[in-house]
Amino acid sequence: MGSRAADGAGSERPPDGVPEAVGEESRRLTREQIFTMAATASINFSSMICYSILGPFFPSEAEKKGASNTIVGLIFGCFALVNFSTSLILGNYLTHIGAKFMFVAGMFVSGCVTILFGMLDKVPSGPMFIGLCFLIRAMDAVGFAAAMTASFSILAKAFPSNIATVLGSLEIFTGLGLVLGPPLGGFLYQSFGFEVPFITLGCVVLVLVPVNMCILPKYDSIPSKDSFWKLILLPKVLLLCSTIFSLSACLGFLDPTMSLFILKKFKLPAGYVGLVFLGLALSYSLSSPLLGLLSDKLPYLRKWLLVSGSLMTALCFFMLGPAPVLHIESQLWMFVLVLVLVGFSLGMSAIPVFPEILHCAYENGFEEGLSLLGLVSGLFSAMWSLGAFTGPTLGGFLNEKLGFEWASAIQGGWALLSGLATGIFYITEATRRSSSSSLQNPPGNNEERTHLMGSET
Repeated sequence: MGSRAADGAGSERPPDGVPEAVGEESRRLTREQIFTMAATASINFSSMICYSILGPFFPSEAEKKGASNTIVGLIFGCFALVNFSTSLILGNYLTHIGAKFMFVAGMFVSGCVTILFGMLDKVPSGPMFIGLCFLIRAMDAVGFAAAMTASFSILAKAFPSNIATVLGSLEIFTGLGLVLGPPLGGFLYQSFGFEVPFITLGCVVLVLVPVNMCILPKYDSIPSKDSFWKLILLPKVLLLCSTIFSLSACLGFLDPTMSLFILKKFKLPAGYVGLVFLGLALSYSLSSPLLGLLSDKLPYLRKWLLVSGSLMTALCFFMLGPAPVLHIESQLWMFVLVLVLVGFSLGMSAIPVFPEILHCAYENGFEEGLSLLGLVSGLFSAMWSLGAFTGPTLGGFLNEKLGFEWASAIQGGWALLSGLATGIFYITEATRRSSSSSLQNPPGNNEERTHLMGSET
C-alpha cells in the first residue's frame, strides 16, 4: 500500500474490470472507455449549459417578480445546498444504487425540471414565484448530484492511471457548456422570451437519456466499510476540501452579481452580457487538459498547482471590481482580462484536487474500488456544492450592502486563506519527511553498507 501511494494517485493498478496493457497502460482507448468519455462529456456539457443559462437574464427577471438581490442569491445557492447533502448520501450508497442507474436517472430528473423552470414566468409575482423557484432548483440539484457523483466514479474506474488527464480533457465540455450557456440563453431570451431557453435545453437533455442508457458501460463493485468521516477527518483531505470550497464559492459568487454589475457599470444589453462570461469559461476549458496532463505526468507538481492557483484566484478577485482601496476605475477590457485569469487559476487548483484526495486515501489504507471512488466523488461534489451555496448567498448579501467592488474583494479572501493554509501544510509535510528520511538513513549508512558488501565478496 505504501509503495503504491508513494507513486501518486495516478499510478495505482487498474481495478477489476478495466483492461490492463502489458508493461505500461495502452495508449489506445478501449470501446468501453470511449463510451464512458462520451457519456460523461454529455453530462458535463448539458448540465453546465443548463446551469449557466440563468446568469444573463434571471437576476433581472427575478427582480421584476419581487425578489431582492439577497433572495436571488439564495435561489442560486439553494441548488448547491441541496446538492451538498444529496452528494454525500448518493456517494455513500453508490455501489448499492448502481453507478449507471444513478447517472441516467439524474439526467432524466435534470431535463424534466429544466423544462418546468421555463414555466415560472406564468406564476404570480411574490412569495409563490420565489417558493417555486426554490422548489424546482432543489429538484434540479438532486438530479445534478446523482449524475455528477456517478460520472466522477465511473471515470476514475475506467481510467485509473490517468484520471487527472481525462478529467482535464472533459472539462473542455464543461467549459463549452459555460461558454454557450450565457450567450445562447441571452439570445433566446431576447428573441423568444423566458420559456424557450429552458424548454429547448430540457428537451436536449431528455434526448441524451436513452442515448446514454445504450452506450454507458455498467460497473459493479462490492461495498466497503470505509466512511466519509474517516476520509474527511484526514488533515490533508480537510485542507483539500477547503480548497474545493473556496474555489466554488468564488465562482458561485459571480452567478447572481456579475450580470447586474455589467449591466449597470458598462451599460451593455442583456444579449451581450453573456459574451463577457466567455473570458472565464474559455480560459478554463482550454487550460484544463494541459493542467490535467501536467498533473498526471508530474504528480509532485500537484501541490504547488493547488497553492499557486488559490493565491492567483484571490488576487484576481481583488482586481475584479477592482477593490476601492486601489482607486482604479473599472473598464470593460480589464474586467474581461481578469476573468480570463480567473478561469486559468481555477483550473490550476481544481484539476489536481481529485487525484490528490485519492492519493491521500490510498496512503491511509482505504480499499481500492468503486466504493472508494464513490466516497471521493461524493465528497468532491459536496464540498463544491457547499461553496456554490455560500458564494451566491453571501455574495448577493454583500453585493446589496457593500457593492460589487468590495464584495468581490472579500470573496477572494476564501481563496487566499485556503491557499496559505495548504501551502503551509505542504511545506511542513515536506520538512517533516526530509527530517525523517535523514534520521532513518544517516550519511554513514551507505558507506558502511558498501564496505560490508565489499568484504563479503
